[in-house]
Amino acid sequence: MSIFDKFGKRKVCATAPQTNSSYPFDSLCSIYPSQVTSPELYRQLREAVPIIDTAIYKLVRLTGGFQVKSLNGKNQQELDDFVRNISVNGTGQGLQHFMDIYFEQLLTYGTSAGEIVTDGNGIHSLYNVPIKNISLKRNPEKFNEILVCNPDSISGTPVKYQDLVMFSALNPEAGSITGTSILKGLPFVSSILLKIYNSIGQNWERAGNLRYAVTYNPGSDMLDRAYAKERATQIAAEWANAMNGSSVKDFVAVGDVQIKVIGADNQILDSEIPVKQLLEQIVSKLSVPPFMLGISWSTTERMSSQQADALTTELCAYRRLLTPVIEKICNLYLRLCGNSSGIEVIWDDITLQDAVEQAKAELYKAQAKSISGGEKND
Repeated sequence: MSIFDKFGKRKVCATAPQTNSSYPFDSLCSIYPSQVTSPELYRQLREAVPIIDTAIYKLVRLTGGFQVKSLNGKNQQELDDFVRNISVNGTGQGLQHFMDIYFEQLLTYGTSAGEIVTDGNGIHSLYNVPIKNISLKRNPEKFNEILVCNPDSISGTPVKYQDLVMFSALNPEAGSITGTSILKGLPFVSSILLKIYNSIGQNWERAGNLRYAVTYNPGSDMLDRAYAKERATQIAAEWANAMNGSSVKDFVAVGDVQIKVIGADNQILDSEIPVKQLLEQIVSKLSVPPFMLGISWSTTERMSSQQADALTTELCAYRRLLTPVIEKICNLYLRLCGNSSGIEVIWDDITLQDAVEQAKAELYKAQAKSISGGEKND
C-alpha cells in the first residue's frame, strides 16, 4: 500500500462558511475604544451612520449666518460685496460658504484649516485646506506660536506665508496643538450598531429569498436503498425545475420526502432595545436633540425646550471659535483697502424656541426689572 492509498482511505470532514458576508465597513468593526482614530476613519463613520452625518450638517446650518460691520463705517459697501462674492475653492461663492465647510471640517476632525489666496489686486479667493494636506508643530523660537506645515517630510516644512493661513482646534487636550473631533468615542459604539444592522440585512435577505432542505429517506426495501442515490439526484433535478421555472409548478415525489425551509425554526433577536441604546449614546455625544434628527422618542414639551436651550449654548460656543477666523479674513481685506479700523462680526439670532415663548420670556424679564426698579425707588 502506497502512502497515497493510506491517506486516501481517511475520512475527510469538509466545512463551509455559514454566511458569505461582504461587509463594506470592515475598518469600523475592528475598532477598539483605546485605538487612535484617523481622519479617514471619521469620514467613513459619517458615511456608514447617516444620523451622524445629518447631525453635523444640522449643527452647521443651525449655527446661522452673520454680518460684518466696519467699526468706522468706511468701505462698508466694499466689505459687504467681498463677503457675498468672494470665490471659495473655485466652486463656491461667499464667506458664508467658506465658513460652512470650515466648520464642518472642524466638527468632523477636530482641526480645520483655510488659506487666503492673494494676487496683485488683493484677496483673490479662499481655500479650505484638506486636513490630510497639512501638519502642525510648535515654533521652537516662540512656544505659543503654531506653525502650519506641509507634510512633505518627517519634520514638516512650514508654509512660507503663515499670516495667510488659518486653523482652529476644537476642544484640544492639555498640551496638544490639534483639536478633538466630536465623533471621538463613536467608532466603537457605531461598529456595534453596524453589526446589528448588517445582521438584520442578512436575516431579511434569507427570509425574502427562502432556502429549502429537501430530504429523501429511503425505505426498508433493499431496492429503495440500492437506488437511493439515483432517486435523490432525480428529486433534486425535479425540485430545481419546479423552483426555477417561469411559472408556478407542482412538485410530485414518491416515497418519504420531507421539505423544510432552512432557518424557519430559528427566532430572530429583537434589535429594538439595543439599537435604541446605541443611538442614545450617539445622539448624546453629538448634542443635537433627537426630534431634530427625526427620532420620535417619548418626550415632553418642557424637555424639548430644555434640549433646545442646551443646543443654543453649544452653538454659541462654536461661534466663539469661528469669529476669529472671520475677523482675520475681513481685517486683512480692509487693510488692503487702506482701512485699519477693524470689524465687528454680528451673528444672526438663534431661533430654536417658539416666538411666542421668547416674547413671554422678554415680557417677564421686563416686568421683573420694572418691579426691582420700583422697589429701589421706594
